[in-house]
Amino acid sequence: MIVAGCDIGSLTGKALIMKNSEILAYSIVPSTIKPEKTSRNAMDTALENAGLKPTDIEYIIGTGYGRMKVPFADLNVSELSCHGKGSHWLIPSIRTVIDVGGQDCKVIRLDDDGRILDFAMNDKCAAGTGRFLEVMAKALEVKLDELGGLSKKSTNPAQITSQCSVFAETEVISLIAQGIEVVDIIAGIHESIASRIVSLVHKVGLKEDVILTGGVAKNTGVIEAIKKRLEVEIKKLPLAPQVIGALGAALIAGEKYSSKK
Repeated sequence: MIVAGCDIGSLTGKALIMKNSEILAYSIVPSTIKPEKTSRNAMDTALENAGLKPTDIEYIIGTGYGRMKVPFADLNVSELSCHGKGSHWLIPSIRTVIDVGGQDCKVIRLDDDGRILDFAMNDKCAAGTGRFLEVMAKALEVKLDELGGLSKKSTNPAQITSQCSVFAETEVISLIAQGIEVVDIIAGIHESIASRIVSLVHKVGLKEDVILTGGVAKNTGVIEAIKKRLEVEIKKLPLAPQVIGALGAALIAGEKYSSKK
């Protein structure tokens, strides 16, 4: 049985292929303005990595904000369910999933069987998301993947008080003009993001073990800031954090295909 999940986000498209509960291949590609094109790019790349043809896939689940625009999907499923399913499959002890994507942030509470007990999400503002970090990196003239390492050099994190990403960018530009060290500004940005995320965690109730999924999970500065505020360890994923949704979608695809058969 060969199945796949395709997760279309605002910044990247992901596809993951499984055969009999074994991961064969996955892909992470930049999102285009058309979710249909992003989904095809992601799936074509995953198929190439697996050495398979489209006709080899027996069932596909689409997920993510662009899940309604995955033309080859047999069914589409909420990313909440997919992130919960993928997280629990990888680490069965997980009870709290923090997913920070390009345009929103979600916190999911799971039961012992990996089912969703509760969730909270911030999808009204870009603050605290991957897009926010992209804007901040551009304002500071540093590479996005350098933010985590640079923040570790800070000894006095700056205070970022604005709750809106637009005003926060203005505040950062003002801090630069004041001569505040760039590493301190970056650390302050991470603290600001952690504050927003932790408020969502408290809405659903913190329970260990905890993981961080989504592209922002690659930023060690954000992880450290969240750990400090929650006073818990964050488990390290054995798979790229961006593809957890696609993994969950593939697992659900396997269940759907089996029940169909």
